[in-house]
Amino acid sequence: MSSALINWLLLKFSIHLGVRNNDDLNQVRWSATTKPSLGGFSLYFVFLFIVSIAGFLRDINDPTFNKYMIGIIVASTLGFIIGLADDTYNTNPLVKFIGQLTCAFILIGSDIYIRVLGIPAFDYLITIIWVIGLMNSINMLDNMDGITASISCSIIVITFIIAAYSGANDICTSIVLIGELGALIGFLIFNWNPSKMYMGDTGSQFLGVFLAAISMMFHWGFKDIADAPPFQFKQFVIPMLVFIVPLIDTMTVTIRRLMRKQSPFVGGRDHITHHLAYLGLKDRNVAIVLLLISLISFPIVIFLIQTLVWKQEYTLFAFAYFILLFLIIQVLYNKGKDLNAQKNQTK
Repeated sequence: MSSALINWLLLKFSIHLGVRNNDDLNQVRWSATTKPSLGGFSLYFVFLFIVSIAGFLRDINDPTFNKYMIGIIVASTLGFIIGLADDTYNTNPLVKFIGQLTCAFILIGSDIYIRVLGIPAFDYLITIIWVIGLMNSINMLDNMDGITASISCSIIVITFIIAAYSGANDICTSIVLIGELGALIGFLIFNWNPSKMYMGDTGSQFLGVFLAAISMMFHWGFKDIADAPPFQFKQFVIPMLVFIVPLIDTMTVTIRRLMRKQSPFVGGRDHITHHLAYLGLKDRNVAIVLLLISLISFPIVIFLIQTLVWKQEYTLFAFAYFILLFLIIQVLYNKGKDLNAQKNQTK
């Protein structure tokens, strides 16, 4: 309710604040209609409110909780500022990258990082790649009404389930996850097609940091028995399936742009969302299809985290599922591309 109220007030009392359209340099929107990019404000403000409540309910003498929470707050705030600057001034990509790198360092300094081999330099590098990659992936996915918000909702839901299974879902964790889920739903009321506002980089950069942090806390920690080798595929499989939609979209766009000798960091209408629309799907149906892909992957995730003894077959199945889905998307992508080219030729 608070998120919906904030968004309603922002729409009511702002006319040009955060307005974005297809003339912007750093992002090409699917809709040609000019709309304000204000959704990130409600996501961030609700986040600050819910972590304040969580802080009151938690033992203030708990150093681990305080360290984690401070790290997430500072990194998420920096992500919000990076997005706000980009929405306002179209900042230089290098400046944006430095800001994202700083977010990763803040999380690492707060002991929130991916533990793969137990070698700090290697683990930190994987963490930096994951944080920066996810911040850009969530940002790239925000190109059509309702996509990023609905996919983020599904990720938070499965995170809540995973946290409950692992025994980490205490009242404070529940408040933070459910609170941010509510913030996204409140934003979706105004972002579902036909939308009244965009999330903007303010929202996508904040969400990227937030999702990266909770993924490292709840998704990357699943390993086999304690005396198993340090490097284990299980801990890669879980986040791969949880973030399957943004990962496939980012991989598709990056590979195809590099093949065309184009920068993968420049906006364009070459995402999987656009090509599903070229196939004839309406915008809201594109959002529903991608949300279903995300939700269908979750029963597989739940099954895999419950396996006490990891088998090689599970790794092969998970990667085969990911690759199969990736290839299906490529087939649909190419069909949409061909239909769009034919349509342009007949004009």
